Amino acid sequence: MNGLTNSFLSHLACGFDATPTPLTLLFELFVFSGVAAAFLILPKVKDKIGQRFLIMSVGVLIFEVFTAPMWHNHKLGWWAYVYRDVSWVLTVGWAAMILSIVLLVDYFLPRWKEWHRFALYLAILTVLVSIFEIVVVNIGIRGYAPEVLNSVIGIFVWDVPIIEVIYYTPVFTTLVISFYKYWSFAIDDQLLIPTKRRKWLRSFVIALVGILLFEVMIEPMARNENLPDWSYIFHDISVLMTGTWILVIWLAMNIVNKLFIHYSIPQRFLIALLVTGAIALPLESWFIINGYRVYGESAIANFTGFTTPFTHVPVEVAFAIPCYMALVITFVRYWETAIDNKL
Repeated sequence: MNGLTNSFLSHLACGFDATPTPLTLLFELFVFSGVAAAFLILPKVKDKIGQRFLIMSVGVLIFEVFTAPMWHNHKLGWWAYVYRDVSWVLTVGWAAMILSIVLLVDYFLPRWKEWHRFALYLAILTVLVSIFEIVVVNIGIRGYAPEVLNSVIGIFVWDVPIIEVIYYTPVFTTLVISFYKYWSFAIDDQLLIPTKRRKWLRSFVIALVGILLFEVMIEPMARNENLPDWSYIFHDISVLMTGTWILVIWLAMNIVNKLFIHYSIPQRFLIALLVTGAIALPLESWFIINGYRVYGESAIANFTGFTTPFTHVPVEVAFAIPCYMALVITFVRYWETAIDNKL
């Protein structure tokens, strides 16, 4: 009972209203019903649904934890939260919806090329996720950080910023689906062709696309300041800062894939995550100390005040780095594997 009490008190300390309303309770019931329906229907089209749902949920949760300062999730009940206002109810709801669309499209259109089906996933999910975003905003669950509202185009659809529909939703679903698809290779024990000759330029372009998509989306959380004026390409997105992350991820992944080509997918992923994280943490520390990276007020409000030894980076940032790397690494590796194997 003490654990439940502590959880409740911790949410009060976070300064948001977790008290459920009849509408939010009805929404939660709808989510649980949808998840139950998915577990009844999806086994008819694909096996190992439990594993697939878990992987998709992990991908969604990583994204939600990393971008937590950008959104507010309130009034779901103290039991519905896993970290500050990050809710497991929303996580399993998004996971069930995304997994259902992916598996059903794959089932009904097995002859389509992977990128054709991926485009269809995004088209369908952009509509569905946007509808549910409108619902959660209008019943008082979802809110946006001031930095997000200040950076978006001043057009709203039923209180949802239009940028949420045309940009954030496709980026969110692209990264989460890529995460799931990468791990589905291991779940399905799919026979893949190991490529000994690395196509460095292609992997660089894929890393560039993935990181730029992510950087533009998370721009409200952290600003890149005090860099040369010529380096800024969009708002505070700098080729110097973004280029640094691209080089770190690109070089680390290519080296890991070359040296550990015969290792399993989970092993290569963990090695790549450790290598990129070990490089990124001191780099981020240097950026913060020298004033090149400045976090927004909403991000700082989430900081507990604890920092990592030696680098003195807030623990929340240190935890966010592997979250960021996990999504970008799986995005790059999924598309490289799909292209190499002509999926």
